[in-house]
Amino acid sequence: MLRFDDLALRRGPLLLLEHVDLALHAGWRVGIVGRNGAGKSSLLGLIAGELQPDAGHFERPRDWTLAFVRQEVAALDRSALDYVLDGDIEFRQLERDLAKAEDEHDGHEIGTIHERLYAIDGYSAPARAGELMHGLGFSSADETRRVKDFSGGWRMRLNLAQALMCRSDLLLLDEPTNHLDLDAVVWLEGWLRRYQGTLLLISHDREFLDAVVTHVLNIADQKAELFAGDLTGFERKRAERLIQHQIQYEKQQRERAHLQQFVDRFRAQATKARQAQSRIKALERMVDIAPIRAASPISFEFREPKKLPQPLLVLDDVAAGYGERHVLDHIKLNLSPGDRVALLGANGAGKSTMIKLLAGVSSPLGGNRTQARDLAIGYFAQHQLEQLVPTATAVDHIKRLDESIGEKDARDFLGGFGFSGDRALEPVEPFSGGEKARLCLALTVFQRPNLLLLDEPTNHLDLDMREALAEALNDFTGALVLVAHDRSLIRTCCDTLLLVHDGCVE
Repeated sequence: MLRFDDLALRRGPLLLLEHVDLALHAGWRVGIVGRNGAGKSSLLGLIAGELQPDAGHFERPRDWTLAFVRQEVAALDRSALDYVLDGDIEFRQLERDLAKAEDEHDGHEIGTIHERLYAIDGYSAPARAGELMHGLGFSSADETRRVKDFSGGWRMRLNLAQALMCRSDLLLLDEPTNHLDLDAVVWLEGWLRRYQGTLLLISHDREFLDAVVTHVLNIADQKAELFAGDLTGFERKRAERLIQHQIQYEKQQRERAHLQQFVDRFRAQATKARQAQSRIKALERMVDIAPIRAASPISFEFREPKKLPQPLLVLDDVAAGYGERHVLDHIKLNLSPGDRVALLGANGAGKSTMIKLLAGVSSPLGGNRTQARDLAIGYFAQHQLEQLVPTATAVDHIKRLDESIGEKDARDFLGGFGFSGDRALEPVEPFSGGEKARLCLALTVFQRPNLLLLDEPTNHLDLDMREALAEALNDFTGALVLVAHDRSLIRTCCDTLLLVHDGCVE
């Protein structure tokens, strides 16, 4: 098991965890949840041996094989299949030992190695690696492609496949669905449910967690609390406990007020002085019950668009692609205020091509794209996080959109996105991925669009922010086109599904 005894963990001067006492048993699949910055990734770093506790003790069985997803991969000339096979360290070592034994004509050693290869199912290793790659969206032809020929997102999939290839006792996954499309997310769910080892998983995807985990570890206020069951069960238990806590707090406040009223009234009277003193001591002995904090500091809404023309945008027999290469053909779409559209399809099918066409970032290769004169597009895409000015503050970014806005109004607006206090006045360079995504979303909302185009908006966003986004989208009066692998967000916000596949949209 994994054991934490009175553990404290810091990241620089920031205290993340304190007095953590936990035991995570073999075979559990634990979902780690909490707000961005609470310390979830740092906890995985501690378990992986990359960080050391600042106080207390952490123990992991020495004979456990650990697997985790590397965050970077070099531009290698090796084939993708060979790279994935590297995840099975013992298999690779046996391959090297076998080659050496064959060179030395050591028949006994050759026989011993073949026995071990049989025991670990080594002869099927290439087939298993291919199955992993296929489940994560790679084609058969991709197996022989060089690693360096893949984009960053696809290399992250290779890293995930390599981690899954490892015959591990402990698997650590930090937001594994961020680079996956919906088909791959569903496949990964099934694979993790069959995983025999101990799994620690950070995710903000509600349906993914419900499908996979047996326990939930909630990190908040420097504490880590363990709950048995899935995420929905955890939230139900937590809500019941918070309600009970609030009832106790209000009861104590009434008792405190009653005692204080008696003390204030009779302290000066000699006949009541003893009773007043006993009540003062009762007040001193009373252990304070803290009031419940607001469930989430994040709450925002889309400001009413200045105009809502009908229709907003029309695509008539449009072709889309890059240069002269057609990715999509014969697209017909009419977007009006109130439309709620989700684009589904495998990575590479053309979803981003479609949304760039809608945004006007790319021009049609054929057909007609007709937009209303008063069309106001709000376009959110992951690349916008890289376009933030590192030395500028969140307030600075708002002022770039509207020079007339005052600092107080800008900070009030940003507060709804979780940038409270001085955080709105700090440079964005050290912001986490979640904070940068929230800021880009805030900038999109600030522009009062009547057509909202969101390309994977929930990557890096925690559960609180995802729920706030869903609520705001449902009140949005314009049209929405959404690309996401978060099924909960799609179910909550969209009523029209467009499947992008085989060069068409239907």
